[in-house]
Amino acid sequence: MHLMDLKKPYESFIELSKQYGPVYTLHLGMSKMIILCGYDAVKEALINYANEFADRPKSPLFYKLQKDHGVVFSNGESWKAMRRFTLSTLRDYGMGKKGIEDKINEEAECLVQTFRSYGGKPFDNRTILNAAVANIIVFVLLNRRFEYDDPTLLSLMDLTTENIRLMGTPMARLYDMFPTLIDPLPGIHNKIAANTQQLHDFMRETFTKQRMDLDVNHQRNLIDAYLAKQQEEKSESTLYFHDDNLTALVAQLFGAGMETTSTTLTWSLLIMIKYPEIQSKRNSGFAFLHILLIT
Repeated sequence: MHLMDLKKPYESFIELSKQYGPVYTLHLGMSKMIILCGYDAVKEALINYANEFADRPKSPLFYKLQKDHGVVFSNGESWKAMRRFTLSTLRDYGMGKKGIEDKINEEAECLVQTFRSYGGKPFDNRTILNAAVANIIVFVLLNRRFEYDDPTLLSLMDLTTENIRLMGTPMARLYDMFPTLIDPLPGIHNKIAANTQQLHDFMRETFTKQRMDLDVNHQRNLIDAYLAKQQEEKSESTLYFHDDNLTALVAQLFGAGMETTSTTLTWSLLIMIKYPEIQSKRNSGFAFLHILLIT
């Protein structure tokens, strides 16, 4: 019997592959998992059998939160429709273009000025970085900007950050293993669900207001584009472009985009602090922030 190292599960998977080969089955609670170990096995699965591996496994916890809605945890035709819409709309609103680059430069300058306001004294940069990154996403989603101390923005970021932290805990993994057993009990799954509901309530309130003054010929942001899509007399619009998908999509874009980019920025700043000679090669260490935000 092999004991799993929960802190470094990948090391346990590698050890098992030495005994059972690069492809083997592992039961985690009530779920059967196929483990691929090594570059060759992963490449063959994802390149040679891309269609077979396109879907995501259904996580009981994520299904409890968002069903099959949105783009991150959905599958099938709904996922394809949301993915096509999201990629094309993000491009329309500047992803990879100079327009969004100018907006990022403006936000980077606000971030730099906020850093300078501390006069070289120690401060916690996590909330500020989260807010700066969130503002870029909010610009695409809502066509607006929040101040870094805005209560609404702080609340949205706190809910998102707490959920991401809770989803990485052993209790969240245990829920995915034994959902029917744990669901009726009190636990962090209820806290995650409550946080998600608050996020969804905000998203629904926002696009409900935008629907009231929507002009399909003058779309301001991604939500407007989605609401306009709902009005098209096509079967795809009826089947997939409903409010539940919009709620989940906007919440997922906000959460996933903010967390990944701000974490990258935080680590980049840490590396700059650890290796000050990197900063000395530039005219200003703060200039690096502009590059990081843009990339």
